[in-house]
Amino acid sequence: MGSKPILEVTNLTQQFNNGDHKLTVLDHVDFSVQEETICSVVGPSGSGKTTLLGLCAGLDRPTLGEVSLNGVPLGPLNEDERAEVRNKHVGFVFQTFQLVPTLTALENVMVPLELRGRRSSEVQHEAEELLKKVGLADRFQHYPTQLSGGEQQRVAIARAFINEPKILFADEPTGNLDEETGSKIEDLLFDLNRSLGTTLILVTHDLSLAQQCQRIIRLKNGKIFKDEWVTTPEAEQLK
Repeated sequence: MGSKPILEVTNLTQQFNNGDHKLTVLDHVDFSVQEETICSVVGPSGSGKTTLLGLCAGLDRPTLGEVSLNGVPLGPLNEDERAEVRNKHVGFVFQTFQLVPTLTALENVMVPLELRGRRSSEVQHEAEELLKKVGLADRFQHYPTQLSGGEQQRVAIARAFINEPKILFADEPTGNLDEETGSKIEDLLFDLNRSLGTTLILVTHDLSLAQQCQRIIRLKNGKIFKDEWVTTPEAEQLK
């Protein structure tokens, strides 16, 4: 496990206007995550898990506080600059897959590197190799509607790893999948994390999945009420 924090969250607060009242979704949250750590974020619905993930990945701006990704404070950056940081350092896996319906599996995986300005002909081989690694060697030219939910999530994971991110955020990556398919997706995430040395921040309702991570951050009412290192055999193997 690396010794340098790749994610630093300071005094993070997120509020939304709800009629005449302010709704506080996150309330002065502080934590940091070291390089190559596998960390889960758990808590009841409405505890702020997905909001926290979006702020950490630079997808949204907080009401108060600061997020630093790989040593870069996100607060002073404009949207284009934050998008550049995400493209260089961040992968994101959504519960709803978020694939482009008009692109094939191969083309969906190629998108992040093409956004860096690389030619399609240069990145195609890398995308093909990742799709093979996630077990989709025979699905290159299939569109999302021609793929099962598990296959779509595999494409989404390959897309998230194509730019070799320093940190990967996964929001309920198995939430829309059956138990068997979800278990395979979990194994795939952990395997890719180990082989590429990527830090993994995982939001989940699944406590058995959380127990396989090295660290569990528990949220309740927008605050961290417990932050613990896991000592299960599965988690010990990840260290």
